[in-house]
Amino acid sequence: MVEVVVGALVSGRRVLLVHRSAHKRAYPGVWELPGGVVEDGESELEALTRELHEELGVQVATDTASLLCRLEVRPGDEPARLSAWLVRDWSGTPANLAPEEHDGMEWFDVGELPPPAHAPVRTALLHAIAGGDVENEVGAPSQR
Repeated sequence: MVEVVVGALVSGRRVLLVHRSAHKRAYPGVWELPGGVVEDGESELEALTRELHEELGVQVATDTASLLCRLEVRPGDEPARLSAWLVRDWSGTPANLAPEEHDGMEWFDVGELPPPAHAPVRTALLHAIAGGDVENEVGAPSQR
């Protein structure tokens, strides 16, 4: 099963989302958390750090990252395991360094988040920003 990791860069009540390019196979044209596939031999945090550096040019403070949730998703014919992380500390200014993957990026207030690709990720994110516990294992697949 493919493993995917995404990160919610959060500043106060704002969350950074990227707009997936229309040509993407999985969830085209959707506002989503940045991230990507976990490569062989990588931990989730290593993949998160690499992906956010490649896509946004930021360096994640991994010792402060918190797991939001894990769930099975079906972006195509095969399921994938998605892990979402809350990232409150990073260095660098986020920029769209992967225009072939994202045609935009924007900070959204938590009360104005666009429709999510994965509702359980949004629920976990809102709960975490409100100050609740963050780690959650979701068993049922999320489909869109």
